[in-house]
Amino acid sequence: MKTGILTIGNELISGKTRDTNASFVARELYLQGWQVSVIMSVGDDENDIKSGLDHILSLSDAVVITGGLGPTVDDITTAALAHAFSLNLYTDVTALKHLKERFQKYRLPWTENNAKQAVFPEGSETILNPVGTAWGFTLKRGRKIIAVIPGVPAEVKRMVPEGVIPAFRKEFAQEALAIAHRTIRLSGITEARVDEALADVDFDALGVTIGFYPDFPEIQIVLSARCSSDTEALEKIKKAEVQVTARLRHYIFAYDQETIESIVASSLTNKGLTVAIAESCTGGLITDRLTNIPGSSSFLERSVIAYSNQAKTDLLGVPEEILKSFGAVSEQAAILMAQGVRTSGKTDIGVAVTGIAGPTGGSDEKPVGTVFIALTDGSKSFCRHYSFRWDRRRNKIIASQATLIMLKRYLTGELEHE
Repeated sequence: MKTGILTIGNELISGKTRDTNASFVARELYLQGWQVSVIMSVGDDENDIKSGLDHILSLSDAVVITGGLGPTVDDITTAALAHAFSLNLYTDVTALKHLKERFQKYRLPWTENNAKQAVFPEGSETILNPVGTAWGFTLKRGRKIIAVIPGVPAEVKRMVPEGVIPAFRKEFAQEALAIAHRTIRLSGITEARVDEALADVDFDALGVTIGFYPDFPEIQIVLSARCSSDTEALEKIKKAEVQVTARLRHYIFAYDQETIESIVASSLTNKGLTVAIAESCTGGLITDRLTNIPGSSSFLERSVIAYSNQAKTDLLGVPEEILKSFGAVSEQAAILMAQGVRTSGKTDIGVAVTGIAGPTGGSDEKPVGTVFIALTDGSKSFCRHYSFRWDRRRNKIIASQATLIMLKRYLTGELEHE
């Protein structure tokens, strides 16, 4: 089956908003074994929507459209499709009821223009929106099918796998194969080095396709196999995974939908350990990631953002003479920060990060991107020195990633043997 993607919105073609929906949808379609023939973006203009859809339909069996389903005057996607195919519009009573209940639940003021989000072309089938207000819909034109969903990325990420993919599979059931996937998540290595490390693996001979998906600060390797049975597909994936693991074991930190913070949280909880964190250059980003995990209060006792030298002394007990002699960005300061936050929190583990995020503040000795990450458990202390090369925001993100990976390696016993 050939598929196409049409993303709609003035914010996309003006460059004000980055189109993350197209790449997400394309990957989801690819993982089903469907070819993506074309991806287009158009503005909120009825003629442009019709022209774009006509072109994509000429190249595809199925189309995913995102955007333009909201309540405002520039949300015209539903009406544009109805006009394009000479269809009347109707209000779906179930969708409208769900919409009003959602507004009531979150105590949002109701205005009549919101009812527009429950209007659909005749002959369409609705797609439930589990996280937002506007429902989507599918529309068949001959042997082709069009799926239309809102453009909010969080909604797209739920509605594509839960609504769009099942609708396409139902329509093209005769093409169904057993498909297996494995996502291997890596950090601390470049895409070029990953490719080089796997250059000697004949994935074709293994019956597996491989895709590389950089998603800063990680790289995702996706292994896919399409076979006549689930057992055969899974067996091929396992053999390919063995080859990848043998070459990239040190950089692998998670699989499939796992995140580094969820792994750390699970390990701390299972071991009954607590942690306290001292952050300087990351400004609370590590804590934010950990507290996104439900139940984080069971293992995270406290977090201190000690940004200034005075804060490092007052809150963490780092002696002024250490800061003067070695600097706030140093191995000595990082270890003392970790020890200080662990002592004050009376936790099993203390973690600290200090660095120069940039773009200013660097020197020849300690350039922008210099980061020290320390961990202590009361008997042993570890410190790692990193030299990152990104802009301020990315340096903060990758420093938080490196900190969580270091904590994971401590919890698995790997850190002591590095």
